[in-house]
Amino acid sequence: MNCKQIKISNDRTHFLYENKMLFDKKFKEALKFYEPGLAPVCDETGWYHINTDGKAIYNERYERAFGYYFNRATVIDDENNWFHITPKGKKVYYENYAWCGNFQETLCTVRDFKGNYFHIDIKGKRVYSENYTYAGDFKDGYAAVRLTSGLYKHIDYKGKDLNSKLFKNLGVFHKNFATAKNEKGWFHIDKQGNELYSQRYAVIESFYNGFALVEDFENCKFVIDEKGGQIQLL
Repeated sequence: MNCKQIKISNDRTHFLYENKMLFDKKFKEALKFYEPGLAPVCDETGWYHINTDGKAIYNERYERAFGYYFNRATVIDDENNWFHITPKGKKVYYENYAWCGNFQETLCTVRDFKGNYFHIDIKGKRVYSENYTYAGDFKDGYAAVRLTSGLYKHIDYKGKDLNSKLFKNLGVFHKNFATAKNEKGWFHIDKQGNELYSQRYAVIESFYNGFALVEDFENCKFVIDEKGGQIQLL
């Protein structure tokens, strides 16, 4: 059975395949199937993962369980410790965290019990020594992190600065461009940290096939091109 063809019911209590109920069982809550064919579910015993036969893949139960990414799933134990487990239900590393994200591009952001954010690899090892007040997911090779100063920068897989430029806020890179914010508002930058245009906006989205939706400070929405040209007023 292709796990991508398994759907969740509208009330999120059971699974459907070809519009028919799977496993003859309802759960308190169910999340979708993720590769390698495992889904987080919750019943009266707690949270755990099942395979496409509806069978639990391990005996442990958790306060919460999330989907698998790069064969790693985040779970929370009854002492509010967060960590990752393998598709066989084994803990990946010794450490516990106050929060864990999902693995993206083989790296994952975590928060320790002192409030520090940083990234770990799929074996649970830190990929750099620096701590941040926030760290986002990696996308297209880079992640946005927040310094103790409150400013943001982009880092690469090894934790090195991308371009040594700081911003009030940053988004991820998408097709070579990222969203950025300075004291005047939001705009788009390239990988050197250079602005693509001089206009500033209250809200912007990433470019989608060469165009992006933006909103100015008077609540007017535009579609702009990669040079900042306002192509269409919505």
